[in-house]
Amino acid sequence: MKKTILTTVVALFFLSASAQVRVMSNMQSDSWSLDSITNNLGVGYQLNDKVMVGFQSNGDDYDFIARYNVSDNLYLSAQMPTEDATDNLTLGVGMSIKVWNSLYVEPNYTTRDDEDSFNIGLSYKL
Repeated sequence: MKKTILTTVVALFFLSASAQVRVMSNMQSDSWSLDSITNNLGVGYQLNDKVMVGFQSNGDDYDFIARYNVSDNLYLSAQMPTEDATDNLTLGVGMSIKVWNSLYVEPNYTTRDDEDSFNIGLSYKL
């Protein structure tokens, strides 16, 4: 456990040196609680002005995430688990609203198969 935490801290330190890292979380509409925020923490790396890739925790597992910025505030997103990725692909659309300095509130709508959900996300650009 200590190695995992140390590796994460070192990776975040080197990635944040370029100021292209975003820490984010989603609160799902069916559970508005603090556990919902901490169970869905993620880190994304901004490749360029339009594309961000990263990973996000999903309970005990991690999912790959990708985001494409359509405009300054509007984005398209995709989230894939590490197992059965194509069967459980989640697609979404969201809006990023700057609240204060580098803190953003991100309402988004996601869909997977016949499951649709409205989520409220928080993100912070490092």
